[in-house]
Amino acid sequence: MTQENVKNSNQMWGGRFDEKPSDIMEQINASIDVDKRMWRQDIRGSIAHAEMLVKQNIISAEDGKAIIDGLNQVAGEIERGEFVFKRELEDIHMNIEARLREIIGDAAGRLHTARSRNDQVATDIRLWMREAIDELVSQLEQFQETLDDLSEKHANDIMPGFTHLQAAQPITLALHLDAYANMMNRDKLRFIDCRARVNLCPLGSAALAGTPYPIDREYTAEKLGFERPTYNTLDAVSARDFANEFLFCCAQTGLHLSRLAEEIIIWATPQFGFIQLADQWSTGSSIMPQKKNPDAAELVRGKTGRLNGNLVQMMTVLKGLPLAYNKDLQEDKEPIFDSYDAIMLCIQAMKGMIQSAEFKTDAMLKSAEYGYTTATALADWLVMNLNLPFRDAHHVTGAIVKMAEDKGCKLDELDLADMQAVNSQITDEIYKVLSVKK
Repeated sequence: MTQENVKNSNQMWGGRFDEKPSDIMEQINASIDVDKRMWRQDIRGSIAHAEMLVKQNIISAEDGKAIIDGLNQVAGEIERGEFVFKRELEDIHMNIEARLREIIGDAAGRLHTARSRNDQVATDIRLWMREAIDELVSQLEQFQETLDDLSEKHANDIMPGFTHLQAAQPITLALHLDAYANMMNRDKLRFIDCRARVNLCPLGSAALAGTPYPIDREYTAEKLGFERPTYNTLDAVSARDFANEFLFCCAQTGLHLSRLAEEIIIWATPQFGFIQLADQWSTGSSIMPQKKNPDAAELVRGKTGRLNGNLVQMMTVLKGLPLAYNKDLQEDKEPIFDSYDAIMLCIQAMKGMIQSAEFKTDAMLKSAEYGYTTATALADWLVMNLNLPFRDAHHVTGAIVKMAEDKGCKLDELDLADMQAVNSQITDEIYKVLSVKK
């Protein structure tokens, strides 16, 4: 190999190649624009690895100190915005290592002893995802608290409950909001459960078959706060099911938020008038001056497609990959980061929107009075007080509802005699269950 070719070849694996990658190859191969987001995790993992190498007498204490001091300097440069990320260095790992070499010289080359980029990136992703899950759990808990506070405030406020988007039974606004609080709680628990499988340390797996160096995997796992090292090295560098699980948790949470967003959009229409959104969570129209659009809710609803798409994308990437590492796995970080950003934004937007909204409880009550929402209570009264079989009670109630429809009145506006014409055993006690206010 000529001196010029040596200079032009990739510094990570250039000894095998006579020519540098083409510009297009360099472009498609680079992930730095995406994975630079993991710089903190990469440096943290490298410091723990260096400390372990010193502890095990694999590198000298002098080199270890130089590496750790240099990595801390790199961290400071990135934090201050002074660091120059280079696409030709492919990823965050080599960008940091190359800068480390500029700072401390040849000692930087010892950092990668007993390590591959395969176990390095797997560790970085798990470190990042663990922190992301903790943030999402915190946000979900805050949203739960918002819903719980509103439920307490509206414990006695009546609204119609719907099935098939048809008035079904009167319920409280508290019951409706608490349903979403329960959804958020399950979403939170799913993330917590996912975290347990994320919290395993791949470091020490190297490329796929481990390393002959006398490393201490338990030490690095403990230093990085992992529960334990991964068991199988082949699996550790190639597994991304934890990424799929994370993406599913994001998508499922987004789905629940989308259902609430859909209801807010419907409730905010003049035809329903159940809710009025604050100005800071609404937009207007460029042509219709009267409009107040629930755009925040619509955007939350819209991002569900994005979250679902990220999950499908990652599952499709993985479906045909042989063991162990393949470059296809480079496609994991973009959907992970995108889903995290999207769902975090959605949770915060939904929390702010519903916290500042005004619920029109008078309109809810009035609406609950239409659609014969107490009909089920009427049927149950017939069963409990007249000992009718439920199917017979259902038939009697249907006939009474039809009578009210024909007369154009509410159930509690019917004369007792009219109801007794359907079933003579009915007494005036039935009026206790016919009004939504009782």
